[in-house]
Amino acid sequence: MELEDAYKIQALWAQARIAKGARIAGHKIGLTSRAMQMASKMTEPDYGVILDDALFNDGAQIKAELFIKPRLEVELAFVMGEDLEGPGTRIYDVMRATELVVPALEIIDYRTEVPRAITDTIADNAAFGAIVVGGRIIRPMDIDIRWVGATLSKNGIIEESGVSAAIMGHPAAGIAWLVNKLHAIGGGLKKGQIVLAGSFTRPVDIVKGDVIQADYGPVGSIGVSFV
Repeated sequence: MELEDAYKIQALWAQARIAKGARIAGHKIGLTSRAMQMASKMTEPDYGVILDDALFNDGAQIKAELFIKPRLEVELAFVMGEDLEGPGTRIYDVMRATELVVPALEIIDYRTEVPRAITDTIADNAAFGAIVVGGRIIRPMDIDIRWVGATLSKNGIIEESGVSAAIMGHPAAGIAWLVNKLHAIGGGLKKGQIVLAGSFTRPVDIVKGDVIQADYGPVGSIGVSFV
């Protein structure tokens, strides 16, 4: 199976969910680090869709049974203030079109067996499980968004830490890539959509009973528990 085939399967899955009442709330970007790309034998990121029934807010108690083998990553979510289309979209274009940025956690989950190829992951909606948003609203031009940092604690112990510049040098870089990719298939980003820019920590395994806290310092924190 080729990458193009995997994205077609992903699109068919999304259409089936929409037919059952779900709504596409945005997109997620994965494999934004060189190390992850090399591990997956990829030379670029991948992407999937965010559905509105997989959105949670800070303080949520999420049923662990909704997932198979969930893991959690620290990210930033961009909320689009206007439509954005390619080709030739750059970081500046993304920042200009973004209304706000908020701290976000992505729950990734695999619904495919191991061993799995990157095409399996893409067809599986890029392993998207859910998104949790919280913290302070950031206006994209108010701070140097490359240097938003965070620690990720599980049950009171810091497991991971990172800074958003680890996302391709700038968290908006992956979004520019995504816009140009979507343009190639006749799409783009719409006003109000949420885009997960990619993780700047390694994923942390989570199970029922875990309590997660992500501390983004001056831009707030996110707490979530799995019940």
